[in-house]
Amino acid sequence: MKIGVMVPLLFLFFLSSCSFIPEYTKPDLPIPEKFPKDGVYTNINFDNSSEVYNLKWQEFFTDEKLKKIIELGLKNNKDLKIAAFNLESARLMYGIKRAELYPSLYGSGGVSRSRVSDDFSPKGKGSPQDQYSVNFGLAEWEIDFFGRIRSLKESALEQFFASKENKRAVQIALISELSRSYITLAVDRENYSITKKLYDIALENYKMVQSQYNVGLATEIDLNRAQIALDTIKVSLSNFEQIIELDKNAINYLVGDKVDESLLPDGLNNIMIDFSPNLSSVVLLNRPDIMAAEHQLKAANANIGAARAAIFPRISLLAGVGMASTELTRLFDSGSHTWNIGGNISLPLFDARVWQGYELSKVQKELYIAQYEKTIQAAFKEVMDLLVVRGTIDSQIQAQKNLINSLEKNYTISKQLYNQGVESFFSVLEATKNLLQAKQALLNLELAKRVNHVRLYSALGGGGNFEEEAENK
Repeated sequence: MKIGVMVPLLFLFFLSSCSFIPEYTKPDLPIPEKFPKDGVYTNINFDNSSEVYNLKWQEFFTDEKLKKIIELGLKNNKDLKIAAFNLESARLMYGIKRAELYPSLYGSGGVSRSRVSDDFSPKGKGSPQDQYSVNFGLAEWEIDFFGRIRSLKESALEQFFASKENKRAVQIALISELSRSYITLAVDRENYSITKKLYDIALENYKMVQSQYNVGLATEIDLNRAQIALDTIKVSLSNFEQIIELDKNAINYLVGDKVDESLLPDGLNNIMIDFSPNLSSVVLLNRPDIMAAEHQLKAANANIGAARAAIFPRISLLAGVGMASTELTRLFDSGSHTWNIGGNISLPLFDARVWQGYELSKVQKELYIAQYEKTIQAAFKEVMDLLVVRGTIDSQIQAQKNLINSLEKNYTISKQLYNQGVESFFSVLEATKNLLQAKQALLNLELAKRVNHVRLYSALGGGGNFEEEAENK
């Protein structure tokens, strides 16, 4: 190839490699580098080598029933399907932007019949004329000298990555909410079981008081109090039956289908393993919402490059070859070939929208920086709140257990004193009510501990690494 031809080609290649996208710099972390270890956080075991976001949900959860429910949810949940369609839409949009870098070829064929006037006819008399044509060519193709199309392609790619992280966030949220609903149902069933046992005791007490009343050993007010206690617990039983059904409805909704009764929890068993959070707050950068926010920021950064390139000229080429003839039988004869080649160049000499668009792209980048930092700060607060619960919940549970032990002794003594005629039946009822409330409060603390454990796992980015496994199958 001659040097005179190579130089222009190299020059065009150099120009088409230009990019006005600013160099991306990750914003500084707008939160402390480490989580606190003093105060209420003293009881938390931080493990600097722990990476919760790498702990698979199949390993985190140990309850086989819950695992099967999560698998059903990942398969049928509608929010997850919507997120998947959004991801596919972003992928196709990136494909469209990438395709704009390459020329588009087309083929066409045509036939027409027309008549020219007598004045324009070489023979002095107009006559009908036929024309047949076949064309193959290059549609108008913009040569991306200044990187406008490549900047838009880069922006679309970052939007695709953001959509991917958004889908991962939906998946993590689904696992977290399914496990929370599962644990809640287990606790409510435990509450029902406790209330049922207390109802049996209240019924036994009522029958005892009634027999004593019949022989004049108990007063009418004692009998009424026994009846009130029995009816009160019966109302609680009915409430728990309602709550349990609502819990089931919540699980069915999240799964997207009716869950078989055999998969629902029988009681509050061991559902998950323990883990130690990382002391460094940098682990939050692995959360999907933060990663999505950063990809949005990178997309805004790429849009600045596209806005800059719009200030410079746009150059486009078009070309075509074909065959044309007035007779169909001669369409492919050697003398019927045609061709055309051309180019266009446009430069915005005076268009205020171009400059305003450039300024807008810079403002939007600052907007996404602020949103990125806000997302990190919100994540930090969420984890801090969960760590507060983790650092204090065990002491609350132990104190509640001590209280229950005392109340059980108080109930036993009250019943003995009543049987001896020393105390009224009111003291027995009060002891029963206090014991019931204390046991329910303990279950609520156990629920809070387990739900907090799951949410901390999710808040640190855990449970979102299964998508790649599914794609590799």
